[in-house]
Amino acid sequence: MKFILFPHPEQRLQLPWNCLQWGVFLFPLLPTFGGIAIILGSLLCWKRQFKSIQRNPINQGLAILSILLIIISILANNLLESFLGLSNFIPYFIVFAGLSEMIQTANQLRWLSGLMIISAVPVGILGLGQQYLGWSGIDLLQGILGWSLHLNGNPPGRMSSVFMYANIFAAYLVIIFTLALGLIIEEWQNKNKKSDFNSHILHFIPNNNVRIIILSLTLLLTGIDLILTNSRNAWGLAVLSSLAYALYLGWWWLILLVSTGVTAVLGSAFAPSPLRAGLRIIIPAYFWQRITDQNFVRPVETLRITQWKFTLNLTQTRPFSGWGLRNFTPLYEAKMNVWLGHPHNLFLMMFAEMGIPTTLFFMLIVGVILTQGFLVLKNTLINPSDRLIYYSYLITFLALILFNCFDVSLFDFRVNTYGWLILSGIWGVACTIPKTNPYKILS
Repeated sequence: MKFILFPHPEQRLQLPWNCLQWGVFLFPLLPTFGGIAIILGSLLCWKRQFKSIQRNPINQGLAILSILLIIISILANNLLESFLGLSNFIPYFIVFAGLSEMIQTANQLRWLSGLMIISAVPVGILGLGQQYLGWSGIDLLQGILGWSLHLNGNPPGRMSSVFMYANIFAAYLVIIFTLALGLIIEEWQNKNKKSDFNSHILHFIPNNNVRIIILSLTLLLTGIDLILTNSRNAWGLAVLSSLAYALYLGWWWLILLVSTGVTAVLGSAFAPSPLRAGLRIIIPAYFWQRITDQNFVRPVETLRITQWKFTLNLTQTRPFSGWGLRNFTPLYEAKMNVWLGHPHNLFLMMFAEMGIPTTLFFMLIVGVILTQGFLVLKNTLINPSDRLIYYSYLITFLALILFNCFDVSLFDFRVNTYGWLILSGIWGVACTIPKTNPYKILS
């Protein structure tokens, strides 16, 4: 039990905090049970901290946003689809309010980060088995597990592990990769210090070097899986996350090394002919072929640029009320005779479906949280030993934002929940720092 559970600074919140810890640990492989535990923890926190949750200006903003989304759904082109689409937003607002009240310290962030990283190991191993050992099936248990394993991935040849599609798995791996890199750096920085961190899941291992090795192996597994998802979006974000840590730490040599490597890879794809040919001797074809997309012949209707132009036209037609949540798919199918679940850009999708005012209001709420988070770091309002773990949460959420500029992870229960969990941690810790007063921001 102590292996999973970490004490909460407030005894009255220990039970909801325990539910959250178990939920996060179970979530990747048992999303139904993990999700129930996370929701239960949030609702218990609502019950015990209702007045505080009610007074929080961000929660008030989310309540107004919920009302706006309901109005938009009433006015939607396809009313039923839009009301179903509310499930991708309003329940997460409720969970966010409870979790941000529950998560109060950087030690809790560190513990949750460790839980997410360790629980990702079996997911990564299943992905390797899917690609190289012929693992598939478990369809009979899909109702219990919430997933099944597609032979050779989905789409074929791209690792998807326990997720429904390779790109969604890639978004999940970006989260794990960024958090794992943060914990490894933190452990390395404290390697020669007498007091080790005891607030992540590997604390029971007394040897700092062993903890670094275990985290490094997990990072290596995550990196290999990232490559095998064949997601250009995720590849780029893994590189940017690494550069973000290097910039924070002032490791200019690493920035130069990574930049050189990225330049070489891009050169092998797009440089003038003589240079490109030379670089392709060094850079594996797996990378430059995927970057140039030369192995795929795509109909015009499936290109991102076509989808984005369509969403912009929808926005121009209904700039204020939008067309309604989840309305992009039936509208695009009617026009292009092709079914697409989303337009591969979350923000363009929201502009088209929610309208411009509501989308900007949503972006303002998230922007306030992130701004407050970076102000906490800039003004040194958090313990120096905790700055890196807080920074890792900010970088992870920014990586998710960038991922959604070229894809949409909103419709996956697990990735969407992880996004709101990370945002909850950023806001929750910011609200409990005595020298900050986030309540002034929206007043």
